[in-house]
Formats: sequence, C-alpha cells, structure tokens
Amino acid sequence: MAEAIQHGECIEKIMNAFAQIGHELTNKQAEQFFQYYEMLVETNKVMNLTAITEFDEVLQKHFVDSVLKSEIFIKEDTKTLIDVGTGAGFPGVPLKIMYPQLKVTLLDSLNKRLNFLNQVIEKLGLENITTVHYRAEDGARKAELREQFDCVVSRAVANMSTLCEYCLPYAKVGGCFVAYKSGNAEEEIDKAKKAVHLLGGVKENAIYFDLPDSDIGRSLVIVKKKEPTSKKYPRKAGLPSKEPLQ
Repeated sequence: MAEAIQHGECIEKIMNAFAQIGHELTNKQAEQFFQYYEMLVETNKVMNLTAITEFDEVLQKHFVDSVLKSEIFIKEDTKTLIDVGTGAGFPGVPLKIMYPQLKVTLLDSLNKRLNFLNQVIEKLGLENITTVHYRAEDGARKAELREQFDCVVSRAVANMSTLCEYCLPYAKVGGCFVAYKSGNAEEEIDKAKKAVHLLGGVKENAIYFDLPDSDIGRSLVIVKKKEPTSKKYPRKAGLPSKEPLQ
C-alpha cells in the first residue's frame, strides 16, 4: 500500500512540476517519466548513469531541466531531433515524452548506455526513437546523419566551440543546434563566435533562467544553421576537444 501511495505522490509531483513550467502532461506521459526514473535509479546501481538519484532532484535537474523553455525551439515544423552525447538520455528522452510526434535519435559513444536507453524505449512504449553508437565526430560524417535534423540538442559537458563542431554538422540548413549549459554562458558564446561562423551557423538566441524553486542557473544557446558545414568539419575524433576552433 505504501508503495502505491508513493507512486501516486510521485505522479502528482511530476504533473505539478510540468504544469508549473506551462506543460500539461497526460497521465500516460507522467507514468512514462516515473518509469524512466525507476529504471534510471535501478540501472544506476550497476552502471554510472547519474550522480543524482533522489526523486525530487531527478525531477527538477533532469526531467524539468530537459524540457524547460523547449517551446522556443520545438516548433510545429520540427519533425526530427538528435541528442548528441545523450548519456542517460537527457535531454532526448524527456523531449520525446513531452513531444511524442518528434522523430528522435539518441547518439552516444558508449554501448552500455545505449543498451539501457533501448530498454527504456521498450518499457515506455516509445515509438519513432532510435539509438546510434558513434563518437560525435564520426557520426557526423555518416550520410544518414549529416545535415538530416531539424533540431540538434546536447547537454554534454564541453565548451561551446567544441560542442558546435560536434553538433552543427547534424543540423539541416534552416535547422538549429541548442546547447544546454549551466550558469551564464556569455563568455563561452563570445569565444565560440568564430567556430559558429566556420561551421555554417549564426547565434540566434541565448536564454538565461533559473530552474523553478531554485537558484540553479541555466543557459540555452540556440544556433541557427545558415549554410552547409564544410566537409572538413568535424575534424578527426579527439581534435575538437583538444584544439577548439577559436
């Protein structure tokens, strides 16, 4: 009985947290987030997926964080999305739950993380979502992935110049790349100007905000893809992080 009450409380918390940021979830979506949480914590016992495991923190710092302000870049004509360096599935899986019509690709260099995500996809009954196993630099050279996506997202830890080289090659001309950053990314954005230009992009917007009921600062940096990325980018694996374009 206690477990059922806890389950009910968690569902209510999920629905309230999303309503607070302007997203009304269906019962099915709330259940999917709860199942995702359970699988994340269970699998985390045997594999390092996240340092955050307490329910309220996962809800705030992973689920809400993944979709907060997403209405700014997920438009009616956004059909395809790739999450580069998805890790435990953030922000790609929450965005898929939130916007079930999206066709989503989750890219990561570690197979065991993708095995976990494939289990999540199956358990949650998600459709039109696939995982691909590549380093970001290598995947971006594959014809089936290069310049194929309306929206590219990444919450991976890397400086803005490096992230742009990893991610902009995946965006269609007219599409966008959205970098999820912690704190104020103003200085990073400034340093990445040359990289953005070289890779065919232009900074469209940078949004700064705190997660609800906290002083945890976040930035969303939106880069519009204006022209095709030169075939010389991304450079070979390892170079974008060792020698960021400046």
